[in-house]
Amino acid sequence: MAAGRAFDPLKRRNRPWLPRSNKPCRTSAADSNRSRSIFDLPALERRLQELESIIAGPGFWDAPEKTKPLLKERTAIADKLDRFKNLQQEIEDNGELLEMALEESDDDTLSEIEVGLQDLDAGIAKFSLSLMLDGQNDGSNAIVSINAGAGGTEAQDWAEMLFRMYARWVERHGYQSDIIDFQPGDEAGIKSVTFMAAGENAYGYLKSERGVHRLVRISPFNASGKRHTSFASVFVYPELDQEINVDIEEKDLRVDVFRASGAGGQHVNKTSSAVRITHLPSGIVVQCQQEKSQHRNRDLAMKVLKSRLYEQEMQKQEAEMQKVHDSKDDIAWGSQIRSYVLHPYQMVKDHRINLDIGNVNEVLDGGLDPFIDGWLLSQRKERR
Repeated sequence: MAAGRAFDPLKRRNRPWLPRSNKPCRTSAADSNRSRSIFDLPALERRLQELESIIAGPGFWDAPEKTKPLLKERTAIADKLDRFKNLQQEIEDNGELLEMALEESDDDTLSEIEVGLQDLDAGIAKFSLSLMLDGQNDGSNAIVSINAGAGGTEAQDWAEMLFRMYARWVERHGYQSDIIDFQPGDEAGIKSVTFMAAGENAYGYLKSERGVHRLVRISPFNASGKRHTSFASVFVYPELDQEINVDIEEKDLRVDVFRASGAGGQHVNKTSSAVRITHLPSGIVVQCQQEKSQHRNRDLAMKVLKSRLYEQEMQKQEAEMQKVHDSKDDIAWGSQIRSYVLHPYQMVKDHRINLDIGNVNEVLDGGLDPFIDGWLLSQRKERR
């Protein structure tokens, strides 16, 4: 708090977050019911007890292929319960501290509580959003593929800008990032890149980024300084767990090995370590050249292929559901979802949720959460 500033702890105009009385806020029955409709604490606690009984039972570890899903479920439920109880404890602690500070007119403690409540509010918002990620693969790692559209150097430079944007988002959220395939542009930028974003709910968040991204700016590659529009597509797939089987027959594959190109170390152009796999029935082509080992590149390429085949099947099912519901609000996969305008004004607009943000530099530096959160909230509303 600034020195010399007059402060009355009982006036809400100074502290709008304070309760209207001197007593801490209490949760009403209606609020409690709404919370339970979103987060069913008793049901989760019962399920955790069931899982603990199954895991402690005889013969559980005799079938390793069956243990992984249950152990994963137990970890996920335990994590949710711990986060909920920690937030609940923080609310109670802040309530008690607030009551004492108000009774004693302790300005310093009230200032500390204000900061603490802001952090608590952010924690509750993050936890609430994570509860929306209840899809089959939302908790999985994400495989992200960025491809430059038509337009040569302009589009390739835009694809590289998008890659940096997602790399910064991944870094901000404490996820791990591993490049699977990287195709540099002819003069600048990149033609395509595929990378893994590894962390809790990575796919659940990043799936909102699927679609075409449009950039409008003054071309840095045109001496006449004309405005230029560039496009790049973003595809996001879940990394499949080992217990999810995607049947791929060897006769349906064409595997080509070749020498890697571009940056990558001394092995580049000396050994045929890069691998390209073509799935003949679907026409899907994946490749990997980031590792020195041909076998490692093949394993990574197969992982991407399985994810893409699985996602393709999910798309077919969603397309059938789309026909049934005949919803005009759903945008087909691969269509334009967002525009990034750098000239004549600065703005990023998400066309699906009608959200505008003027701070383009913040967005391009990885500040995607308003768009991701807004899209997830819109999907939740549509399902109700």
